Amino acid sequence: MQLSIPYHGKKTVEVTLSEAQLLGILEPNAIPSQGEREVLHEATAGIASFLKGAKKVLVIINDATRPTPTQAMLSALLPQFEKAGLSDAQVTILVATGAHRGVKDEELEQLLGTYTQRLKSRLVSHDAKDASSLVNVGTTRNGTPILLNKLLFSCDRIVVTGSVEPHYFAGFTGGRKAFLPGIAGFSTIEANHKLAIQDEAHSLALQGNPVHEDMMDALTHIKAPIVSLMTVLDKDQKVVAATSGDIVQSFLEAVEIARSVFCVPVKEQADVVISIAKFPMDINLYQSQKAIDNGSLAVKDGGTLILVASCREGIGDAAFAKLLGSCKSPDEALGKIEAGYKLGYHKAAKMASVSKRITVQAYTELPDELVTSLFLVPIHNLQQALDEALQSARGKGVLNPKVLVLLDGCVTVPSLD
Repeated sequence: MQLSIPYHGKKTVEVTLSEAQLLGILEPNAIPSQGEREVLHEATAGIASFLKGAKKVLVIINDATRPTPTQAMLSALLPQFEKAGLSDAQVTILVATGAHRGVKDEELEQLLGTYTQRLKSRLVSHDAKDASSLVNVGTTRNGTPILLNKLLFSCDRIVVTGSVEPHYFAGFTGGRKAFLPGIAGFSTIEANHKLAIQDEAHSLALQGNPVHEDMMDALTHIKAPIVSLMTVLDKDQKVVAATSGDIVQSFLEAVEIARSVFCVPVKEQADVVISIAKFPMDINLYQSQKAIDNGSLAVKDGGTLILVASCREGIGDAAFAKLLGSCKSPDEALGKIEAGYKLGYHKAAKMASVSKRITVQAYTELPDELVTSLFLVPIHNLQQALDEALQSARGKGVLNPKVLVLLDGCVTVPSLD
């Protein structure tokens, strides 16, 4: 049988294998839905009353590294703003970049769509390193300093938008994550992400997860009333559900829906897993690594994971790459991280831990020497790499090696029955 593997936007790469070799093709589960417009219209119906009497409204949106359907959400929100008597001049749109770079001009269409010309002058990219734009409001229970964007404290209403899916160390994206790390200071993000190397910080985990605890603690310092609009997407990145209202309650409701969409059962681990980072998560290795983390859950000890991700803008944050590149083994990297943490090292820790247990190959646009320095094996022919990985399994005594494909590896979490 032939499989079309998504790559670099609308491109595909073809691979062939026998049906007997295929353990499964995993993607997010389908759930019943009214349709995107209907779901968003219903979820935003009461927001005009929340905005009544507001003078300055802050709208927080995700940046271009996320699949969040911001334009569709604006289509539902803007009529509510108008119904509440608000003009565009009373609205500021703050992009929750976290520690990422600001929004590029060519990304405005992705974020705002048909509203680009109307709203681009109202859009501000958060800058985590701009001390003048931050306010220190306290510390979390874990001792993390809470520095947040000043715009939070100069408005009288806050509208938070986002999408909820599994996250490899925060448990889930969405909700409270819009504030920390979304519009937090660099030192806050660094201290929070250091907690990601703890065992309790992993995909699907909220209870007892110190990263999530930090994010929840930051919410208690925000004084302006907040309304939340959270979405859950399907395998085609279309809205199948939306929750709104109280930021905590709407997040938890979306989490339960997200579990039913993104947690996909498998009967056994595979010898070879192909894990694909779909657009826009294929932007760089920093984001695409989530497909490694999720895919590794479905790989047998000593097996092979093949990451398919264009990494069209390179590696992203360089700290994790420099750390791994300075080490001769995954164990050495883990030792350095233990000795002194910098932002991005959580990514290196996850990659090093996976590389100790399985072979990770990477089908990307990255230079071979860079890929190799990260304890990954660069490949340029996906079919050849798959055939050789299967042959390697046979060489270890596996009579009928199996292949599993994750079509959206950044958000699909394989769950062993």
